[in-house]
Amino acid sequence: VHLCVLLKKSFLFCLTGTRAECPVQLNPQRAVVRYGDSVAVNCSTSVPHQGMGWEASEGAVTMTRDSLITWRVSNLIEWDIQPYCYINHEEQCQVELPVTIYKTPDSVSISIVNHRGPMIEGKQYELQCDVHDVAPVQNLTVKWYKGQTLLNQTTFTEDNKTPVNETTTLLIRPDRADDGAQYRCEAELELGAEGPQPSPKETSGRLNVELYYKPKHSNSTETIIKNDEVTLNCTVKANPAPKYTWHSEHLKEEISSSVLQSSTVLLSPGNYTCTATNSLGSDKLFNEGVFWEPRMVPLRHHGTCIFKSASVDI
Repeated sequence: VHLCVLLKKSFLFCLTGTRAECPVQLNPQRAVVRYGDSVAVNCSTSVPHQGMGWEASEGAVTMTRDSLITWRVSNLIEWDIQPYCYINHEEQCQVELPVTIYKTPDSVSISIVNHRGPMIEGKQYELQCDVHDVAPVQNLTVKWYKGQTLLNQTTFTEDNKTPVNETTTLLIRPDRADDGAQYRCEAELELGAEGPQPSPKETSGRLNVELYYKPKHSNSTETIIKNDEVTLNCTVKANPAPKYTWHSEHLKEEISSSVLQSSTVLLSPGNYTCTATNSLGSDKLFNEGVFWEPRMVPLRHHGTCIFKSASVDI
């Protein structure tokens, strides 16, 4: 309030102050309403007055001497409604009711941009999340998940009360651990304490990742000796499934099995190399200097002992 008074025609005396708050209370102080639902908000006062009412494009309440009046709409479909409660107390004042009308998305979908079929390990891909017909966008958060792990989230700064379509993207560079992983996106409307709890969410379907990757052995050698039997293991994870080829001067023919066992193949001490190959590449497993201790087997024939895997004249 700014008041100036002229004193004795020569002095101008001015006072500056703040205007008293409007003596009405809204309950709730903010309305959060799903599009098409009903809403009711009370406006009350504890001071004497010459009349109070609600002004609104829907649900207006004409001026009354009551101390409690209710703004009520049974089917709220006006996106930009701005109701306010007014009172005539000493002078007229008013308090506006903030109204948020929300609409959950018609659909949320996930896709890969410009790609079909299996992904290739190490290459970059762009995932896209489409959110259709949601409001208000400034309260929208789009979250990206791999399995149950939150990868990223996006918020929006547009001030738009009516429904819009939104698209967000996520760049990924999958490795072999991601083969079979499931990605999804989730649209969440965060509407504050006055809004529904928990916050309304809509989730896309799951995008299953099929990943192609070349063979890669974790160890340089894999030799197992158990009960005097030698096993050379070349098994490796790869997609598409690999083919195996064994090489050694001791092998008389090409062997395509992933495992060599001395019980099925005559294995002599020496070097063995296995190559695992698929359409993306190959990897070699070296079994260098494979030796195993012969086991002494006593024979009751002239006190002679022989070693398994060795020959002796008897």
